[in-house]
Amino acid sequence: MRIIPRSFSARTILMILVPLIIAQVIVANAFFGNHWSRVHDTLARTLAGEITTMMNFIDDGDITTTQKMARDIGINISINDKLNRPTQNDNSSRETGKLASELSKRVSRPAQIYIDKGKRLVFIDVPTKDNKIATFGTSLYRIYSTSTEVFIIWLIGSILIVSILATPFIILHTRSIRRIARAANRFGRGLDAPGFEPTGSKEIREAATSMIKMKERLDRYNRTRTDMLNAVSHDLKSPLARMRLAIETNTATNDNLIQDIDRMTEMVNGYLSFARGEAPEIEQTTELPPMLLRIARDAAPDKKIITNFPDIPAQFYARPMALARAFGNIIENAARYANKRIKITEKDTPDFIEITIEDDGIGIPDEKKPDALRPFIRLDEARSTSTGGTGLGLSIAKTAIENHGGQLFLEDSELGGLCVRIILPI
Repeated sequence: MRIIPRSFSARTILMILVPLIIAQVIVANAFFGNHWSRVHDTLARTLAGEITTMMNFIDDGDITTTQKMARDIGINISINDKLNRPTQNDNSSRETGKLASELSKRVSRPAQIYIDKGKRLVFIDVPTKDNKIATFGTSLYRIYSTSTEVFIIWLIGSILIVSILATPFIILHTRSIRRIARAANRFGRGLDAPGFEPTGSKEIREAATSMIKMKERLDRYNRTRTDMLNAVSHDLKSPLARMRLAIETNTATNDNLIQDIDRMTEMVNGYLSFARGEAPEIEQTTELPPMLLRIARDAAPDKKIITNFPDIPAQFYARPMALARAFGNIIENAARYANKRIKITEKDTPDFIEITIEDDGIGIPDEKKPDALRPFIRLDEARSTSTGGTGLGLSIAKTAIENHGGQLFLEDSELGGLCVRIILPI
């Protein structure tokens, strides 16, 4: 037998109701139980004292004083020779038990107590010295308080109200989680989830948004691997066919073969570097200007490097080797196509760092900028066909920047060429 339910909604309802019920039971028992007992003891002692006093006056024959006293304290008194009462009295009932106990201590004769529950009245019959019966009639509320019972009913009602109000919210909450589970199941089978949008609380929307981004990254990863296979087969076919033809026609020379082999080696190394991705690296406090200057001087010794850095650059946690590879690819790309100048700018804000790397080359047309960020895409007609490359530089840089939570954009430069704008969170 399972005590704890499986579903999140049922567990949440239990998590809300069980502590509420336990707390209210403790309050009812510890506080109101004692309060109820003290109130009833006080009421019983008061009424028993009043009846004892009036019985003393009755025994002394002062009926007038007794009746006046009874009238003043809200008790109806009558002296009867004989009464037609039920065979079973209510001395041991919950309402009159304390009164019966107090009367037995104070009155030296047996008192019979009867309750009229319909009219909420109580009658106390006490024998007199002359063998008559003095009957005291009063409201049941003189000896029994229902406030605690009302409070207990209210406690139970509050639990029901909380259950009724909380259940719809919990159901709506869990419905969003179920939608995420169904979408994740479809994503895991390589399918799309039409109409799936983040809904629910902030945390659930964040989880759904993260899952959508994960799906997009996985799709991009699969497309990249497919593009890589296509590029490998395409790029290696040409030099292999050329080498085979040269060997079969006896026109091959060592220099030509070595050149083709070097070209193939460069392509294979690029593919392997892209396929491996980034190696694990510990985040460190990083400052960009020294890194950018070093990379620019190594990559473009024959170009004029223009820098615009803040006097006190921002420091942030990052993986410096990964960032160095990313900026190295971008700056080497700028150095390859720049005519004379490369401009590097850093702007710091409390929330992010913005870096722009510009060159004075021919740039990239706007319609081809998205393709420039795709792996294995070479925009030969936009750039120079003599520059070579595998089309991975900007793609690898974009992946490294996104892994740091940043963004990379391709824009037109004021120098006339390409402007690569990078935003990194601090």
